[in-house]
Formats: sequence, C-alpha cells, structure tokens
Amino acid sequence: MKILVCDTIQPEVLEELKKLGEVEYKPEDLMNSVKDAEVMVVRSKTKVTKEVIDQASKLKAVIRAGVGLDSIDTNYCKEKNIQVINTPHAPTNTVAELGIGLMICLMRGAYQGHYEMKDGKWLKKELLGTEIQGKTLGIVGFGRIGHSLGEKAHALGMNVLAYDPHPRECDFAKYVELDELYSKSDVISLHSILIPETKGMINKNSIAKMNDGVFIINLARGELIVEEDLYQGLKDKIAGAALDVYWGEKYSGKLLELDNVFFTPHIGGNSKEAQLRIGEEVIEAVKKFI
Repeated sequence: MKILVCDTIQPEVLEELKKLGEVEYKPEDLMNSVKDAEVMVVRSKTKVTKEVIDQASKLKAVIRAGVGLDSIDTNYCKEKNIQVINTPHAPTNTVAELGIGLMICLMRGAYQGHYEMKDGKWLKKELLGTEIQGKTLGIVGFGRIGHSLGEKAHALGMNVLAYDPHPRECDFAKYVELDELYSKSDVISLHSILIPETKGMINKNSIAKMNDGVFIINLARGELIVEEDLYQGLKDKIAGAALDVYWGEKYSGKLLELDNVFFTPHIGGNSKEAQLRIGEEVIEAVKKFI
C-alpha cells in the first residue's frame, strides 16, 4: 500500500508509517504522486481539492494530521467513497493552554512591555493591566478545545459563558445565545468551525453588541472575523486582540500597524506533546484503515 505523506511530520512517526506500507514523503509533484496513492496524510498546507481527488484513482483514505477539515473537499471524498479521518483529540490541550497564555499576555500588556524594553523604554506605569480572575470569558464554539479552555479558565476564577449549536452537559459554564455572550463577556475566544454560517461572524454588527474594552482571541480560523471591521473596532472599542490564525497562512495586513494586537504564527497545535499525539493518532488511523 502506498502512503503519501504530503506535509512535515515527525521522523519517528514517518518510520512507523514505513512499517505499514510504501511511503512517499513530501512529494514535489502532488498531482503525479497521488495517482497511485491509497492513503494520503496531510496537514492544513496541502489542499485536497476536487482536482487532486480526480487524479487519485486508487485513493481510499485521507488522514488529516490535525483537526480542521476545511482544506479537504469532504463532500467530494464522500462521493468517491474516500474516507476522511482527522486527529481531533491530539491538539486539544495545547491549543487551550495557548489560549490561556495569550489571554494573560493580552490583558496584562506583557507583549507590549517586552517590545518596548527592547527599544529601551520602561513602561512600568503605563502598562496597567487587568486580572483575569472574576472576569467573564465568552467561548464561541464549545467543542473539545473550547471546553478545555473553559475548564482551565474556570479553575483560574473566571466566569465562563458558552455558545454552541450542539450544547453538551457542563457544570462550569453557562450556555447562552450569541447576543448575550457578546454583551456580557470581558474576553471572547473563538473556537468555531468555518462554515458559511460562521464566516464573518465577528463583524461591525456583532462588535457593536460587545462591551467597550472587550478582548478578542482567535485560535480557530481567520475567516470567522471580518478583518476591516476588527481593525476599526480595535481603534475605538476593542481593548486588544490576540490572533493565531489569519486570512491566508502568512499575514501581512493592516492589523500589523496597531499596537493592541498580539500576533502568533499559527502555533496553536505546535507543542512537542501535541505533535507526538497527532503522530500516534495518524498511525492508529492507518492501522485501522488497513
């Protein structure tokens, strides 16, 4: 069986996959290499489009080393009887921990202090931050990652509001509708999947419903936010934003002009532990498919 590993994966995972089949790693010509592949292993970089699938006459499974499936044409895969499998558990804790870290850095202005000190400035009096204890965190999308983030925030003394179209029982968070979440949250963290209904959900209308001085964190998909509306909101209403995802993988837009935005380069799932767990789930998925 040919296993086509399209994106970077840890060496030990690659070695285990080689025990399960013939592995081609990081092909230079995807359209040619996919022709005789039975299994594809991809991350978000490789787009499994209709055109790619049409070239893959032997393809039986696409395994996403990660959570999001928006880089894969899942409907066309289903039509072609190709299984689509992801690794939903592996990055949960890592992304949630980053959310806590970004929230604290954002609300305390720690990142600003770092860069100002490198420029020779000492902003001890100017950087008057705020504690997270006692504040209200609104989580939009209360799946595995949102739930984990809420659990950690609750342990740190935060009140947790949650919005999800498919609520599950939870003893530390209160489920509310979006308008109530927007109006009552001191911090809003986005963890929704990207579908037509959620695209651009943070826009000038939703921002208008938020508290003055609100903080926004996005660890899900950049397209959940209307970039221009966030830019305007950060100039007059939103106290700050922490972004790990963007409108395209490498961001170079106008938000970089602002001092109240904390940027990270899509590192949500990038921890040693998460990458090992992702690799383990990929190997198990291949074994189960076989």
